[in-house]
Amino acid sequence: MKTGVGLYTLLSLFCYSVLVSCSSSPSQFSSEDSQHFVQDVLESDGKDYCKPYGQIRDTCCDYQSVESIQGDTFPKVEALVKSKFFKYYKLNLWRECPFWNDDGLCMNRDCSVETTDESLLPEEWRQEALGAIQMSPRGSAFQPFKVCTYKDQDFCVADDPTDKDVVYVNLLDNPERFTGYTGPSAANVWKAIYEENCFNIVHKMAEGCPTCSTPAVAAPASKSSSSAPFLSSSTTAGQLASIPSNKAQLSALLHTLADTPDDTDNDEVCLEKRVYYRLISGLHSSISIHICDEYFDRTTGKWGPNLECFVNRIGVHPERLQNIYFTYALVLRAVTKLDDYLAQYPFQTGDVAEDEHTRGLIHDLITSTKECPATFDENTMFKGADARSLYVEFRDHFRNVSRIMDCVGCEKCRLWGKLQTTGLGTALKVLFAYEDKSLSYPSNPNLLNHNEIVALFNTLNRLSESLEAIQKFRKMYYERLHPPMSIMQKVMAQLEKVKSQCHHGIKVIVDKLTNEWGLALPSFIHNLVGPL
Repeated sequence: MKTGVGLYTLLSLFCYSVLVSCSSSPSQFSSEDSQHFVQDVLESDGKDYCKPYGQIRDTCCDYQSVESIQGDTFPKVEALVKSKFFKYYKLNLWRECPFWNDDGLCMNRDCSVETTDESLLPEEWRQEALGAIQMSPRGSAFQPFKVCTYKDQDFCVADDPTDKDVVYVNLLDNPERFTGYTGPSAANVWKAIYEENCFNIVHKMAEGCPTCSTPAVAAPASKSSSSAPFLSSSTTAGQLASIPSNKAQLSALLHTLADTPDDTDNDEVCLEKRVYYRLISGLHSSISIHICDEYFDRTTGKWGPNLECFVNRIGVHPERLQNIYFTYALVLRAVTKLDDYLAQYPFQTGDVAEDEHTRGLIHDLITSTKECPATFDENTMFKGADARSLYVEFRDHFRNVSRIMDCVGCEKCRLWGKLQTTGLGTALKVLFAYEDKSLSYPSNPNLLNHNEIVALFNTLNRLSESLEAIQKFRKMYYERLHPPMSIMQKVMAQLEKVKSQCHHGIKVIVDKLTNEWGLALPSFIHNLVGPL
């Protein structure tokens, strides 16, 4: 009997020691924050919502590498676009749509753009200075810039910098966000881009994906809806797919995120056409994320992220998610190639110290990108017998897209649409229109103008912000699937964990005493340990 009591005491002391050691562990309660617990959010086990894994098709990198680069460069590019040179953009906000008559002008206050008084800008940037530079020796009557505002190497049709309707805009005062602009006018813009300027491959790029659909172009019907039971049978304009509310429903969506849904290995779609489509889709998806991330809640009157908006526009369309990563990788490659050119570019902010500061910010950013392997290989593009004709078709399609931006009926949407198409066009120009030896300021000082450089880096920033927002929405969705516990629930969960550890320790000791030492233990000990 004494042996049994002594053994019971021994086991009790062991349990107490385990309890004390567990409670003093840094991963449990601490004296400083005993009512708060650190929860691991979205562990990297390959099953995260909106966290694709593996190689990004048609690039030289994988999703994890892109997220790593983005995480390192995000604060740098964010600081850069806030500098004097990069926050001002010049454009014509009121140029008529060249393709159709449109009366869908957005009258919402949030659609308007606040312009900047040119007198506040460096003298070299002002209209009269540009006019003097552009003036022909033949006099003011001869205006070749009214005829053509782009070169053969340009992928965009730019606004005429000498036009009286061109204005400067402070981008920081006019952030890209939800404006309420929607309806037939907005639909016509994307319809024209996807149906008439995407090589007629939209349907092919979404084959075999039951959750994929392209705006304004219905995706092929799925033979079975079992892989996406949480989706409504129709997700046309005005209808939102229901958000997966549990892990069982989520698993269907995760299945499509793990593997690229669009059948891009199909020989009918060449590399160049795939790249073009992915750029357009990535731009569209990035813009959608900005709208969802800066959404106006009419109930609360506050701006903030809207999870429902994100899930319906991006989350249930894995190809859109993947194309954002692709577009970011391509633009990042173009920025990296401009290191030597920008090192000698005269920023002309009116302040020599500011010019050097801007140059230093750019160098720091590009140095960070060079520490990682190249994200895109432009040398694989436009090869073969039809390379030249394919290049011209690619370029001309994109020029049309830049002109379609003048058909956007919302001023703020038009501003950011024109800026980001110009940014992508500049990236394409750097990658495909010039040999590497021409990317030097001394040998090619007119390679890029002020607007192209501003657009390129602001586009990189917008894509980077999209990837940042994806992580935010990823966390928001995880928290919806795993609602936060009350303080009492957290305490009980921790006590249950400690209890389990104690029981395990008791079982180890009992097994050792019984099997190795051959001791006969009281029945209540076996009854206690038995169920464990």
